[in-house]
This record gives sequence, C-alpha cells and structure tokens, in this order.
Amino acid sequence: MKFHTATITKFVAMLAFCAVSVAGAQAQESRIGHVSSDRIMNESAPAKAANAKIEREFSGRNKELLDLNERLKSMASKLDKDMPVLSESERVKRQRSLAELDQEFQRKQRAFREDLNQRRNEEIAAVVSRANKAIKAIAEAEKFDIILQDAIYYSPRVDITEKVLKALAK
Repeated sequence: MKFHTATITKFVAMLAFCAVSVAGAQAQESRIGHVSSDRIMNESAPAKAANAKIEREFSGRNKELLDLNERLKSMASKLDKDMPVLSESERVKRQRSLAELDQEFQRKQRAFREDLNQRRNEEIAAVVSRANKAIKAIAEAEKFDIILQDAIYYSPRVDITEKVLKALAK
C-alpha cells in the first residue's frame, strides 16, 4: 500500500506542476502582427521598380504587336472593301496573306505573353524574397511571435505593413 500511496502522491504533484506550467504559459501574451501582401506588391518601392523595369523591357515588343495588329486590321478592311472587284485568284491570294499575317500575330502575341509572365514571376519572386526578409527583421526586432498575411479580419493596431513598406524603401 505504501508504494501505491507514493505513486499517487507523485501523480498529484505532477498534475499540480502541469497546471502551474499551463497557467504560466497562458499568462504570457503572444504578439501577433499582420502584413498586407497586396499593399506590399502594389505600393513598395521594389515592386514599383520591378513593374517599371518590366514595362521598359517589354515596351518595344508591345509596340511591335500593336503595329502588327493595326496592319492586320487594315489588310482585313481593305480586303472587305476590294472584295467585289477582285478576281478569284487575287481574292484567294489576299486571304492567304491575311491568314499568314494573323498566324504570325498570334504566334508573336503568345510568345510575348509567355515571356512577360515569366519575367513578371521572376520579379515578383525577388520582391517577395526582399519583403519576407524585411518582415522577419521587423518581427525579430519587435519580438513578434507570429506575423499573419492576408487575414480575413485584423485590428489596425497589429498591422505592420507600413513598417515593412518603409523598410523596403531603404
């Protein structure tokens, strides 16, 4: 019976210790922060610089596509206008030429979109990496336990987006 009493005493002591530990953990308040990824991607200096860089990089190809599209529309309009007076062979020749130009336009447009999306994804990855480093530095400096991103609701007092934007501007 003595062994059984000692075991019960140890068990009760262990329960008391656990209760005190849990109460202490609950008394310690967690610091939670929030950051808006939309604002970071739209308002931060690196994001704006990346957008401007992409715009410069692709403006020439975009203009080329716009010019090609105008040429295509012009050819189609001219073909429609001239259709009643064209011979069968001339009509077929122009339709074939128009179809070839349309295929060229579609091919160039598809390549443009693919290249643009790839570059945009590369630049976004670089901005996200810089933003994550800034968020981590702020979280460590201000002793946050967790930083949430894009929550459904958050209090403005936990929003650290402005701090991140300022850190990224440096």
